[in-house]
Amino acid sequence: MPQRPVPPATDPDFTPPSLGRRFGALVVDWVLCLLVSNFFADPVRDGWAPVLVLVLEYGFFLGLFAQTPGMYVTRIRCVSWADGGRVGIPRALLRGLLLALVVPALIMDDKRRGVHDRLAGAVVVPAPARPANR
Repeated sequence: MPQRPVPPATDPDFTPPSLGRRFGALVVDWVLCLLVSNFFADPVRDGWAPVLVLVLEYGFFLGLFAQTPGMYVTRIRCVSWADGGRVGIPRALLRGLLLALVVPALIMDDKRRGVHDRLAGAVVVPAPARPANR
């Protein structure tokens, strides 16, 4: 029987992923948001469009899968600080909205949790290793 991972809040050995991996994930997600927003607006003229797509992307992907496409590429996840499970759609939308404000993401604690993470009860963790193809 597989053992459940220790929730980040109670794991004394918890080590957050590097800021480089987090930033890389954000860049990948931002490029995807620019591409998607191109279908219904001009992202250069209508700056709100990619931001709206980013918030919705975070709500959908983090809420249901615990990682955005950018997080998948950089092998990180965003989970609940308290239990290590998914944050759910409402908290993922809140996190995305706060991230869109930018400033909360720049104010981090020793676990690299920005204000947006703390208010949403979330934390970014390394993703588990992918199983090898057989």
